[in-house]
Amino acid sequence: MRIAFYAPLKSPNHPVASGDRQMARMLVKALEHGGHSVELASELRFYLREPESKSFDALKIEAREEAARLTKLWDRDGKPDLWFSYHPYYKAPDLIGPELASAFAIPYVTAEASYSRRRNAGLWADTQALVARAVEQAALNICFTQRDRQGLTDAIPDAALGMLSPFIDTSVFREMPARGCPTRLVTVAMMRLGDKVESYRMLAQALGSIGHLPWTMSVVGDGPARDEVKAQFAGLPADRIEWLGAIEPAAVPNVLYSGGIYVWPGYGEAYGVAYLEAQAAGLPVVAQDIAGVPEVVRDGQTGFLTPPGDVAAFASAIERLLARNDERTIMAAEARRFILEERSLGAAVARLAELLAKIPVS
Repeated sequence: MRIAFYAPLKSPNHPVASGDRQMARMLVKALEHGGHSVELASELRFYLREPESKSFDALKIEAREEAARLTKLWDRDGKPDLWFSYHPYYKAPDLIGPELASAFAIPYVTAEASYSRRRNAGLWADTQALVARAVEQAALNICFTQRDRQGLTDAIPDAALGMLSPFIDTSVFREMPARGCPTRLVTVAMMRLGDKVESYRMLAQALGSIGHLPWTMSVVGDGPARDEVKAQFAGLPADRIEWLGAIEPAAVPNVLYSGGIYVWPGYGEAYGVAYLEAQAAGLPVVAQDIAGVPEVVRDGQTGFLTPPGDVAAFASAIERLLARNDERTIMAAEARRFILEERSLGAAVARLAELLAKIPVS
């Protein structure tokens, strides 16, 4: 099929690295590996940071102009077979795809759409209504987590839903180099206000309670909240923490290979691409049993998921893996097997083929 791909929150070509951009790229790659021709329909970013009506109105005008541009293009060159919208949600609804799909009589598909009733206030209620209408129109809504699936089911009972587990391209992890330092902790996360800073705060508190153990930590990440993040760790010995800043995605595997345990609380994580990469590199994970994290980390098998907000339990899980090398080694092997066999690009290609085969295309 010829597929028009659109990510209203962040284009696959966006200059700032993030899990969202990475998954958009992975979906494009999976579709292409499945034999489809994928074209990026639009670079228009529809993102409302705050519920501000003037910004909303301006973005709606841009969306109408973009729809008009695509209409002319398709009238001239022919329409695609399907519109594929990645991650529409209340702050980034798709205002282009539903209209064009209807006008050109092509199937509309979403991936990682989400709906949360607690957001139904003010302008967010209006943007969520747009998401709900798009989900209802869609020939298929591909859910990455049971949490998102339940949210869509509750809001749009008749929505057509299918499941696709979060995945990564595991090709860069196929060759396993010499094992890194088992007591080196690793985390990879952006530094921004909100959930990210809250996760860093919890991590710093947990590490402060196990200072008697011989751990060191490598931190990959940067962002506008850099000073706030580093302030959380000010009470810890500076020589224990290596601040690597933002690095190229291609360099992340080597950092992961250098460590022994991946630690990240994960407040607000949709699921967390970084958890998948860490496990592919053979690192057991310590995270919270929160949001979409249980979709990508198997508690007691590939890592430990601790109760939300429980700093002592989080610290205890890290301590356990530091102290029990045999258990850590077993978990590391299972983590690597889990990702390479079950959450690979190849597995996603096969699953997407099953899901898209059910959509009638003219």
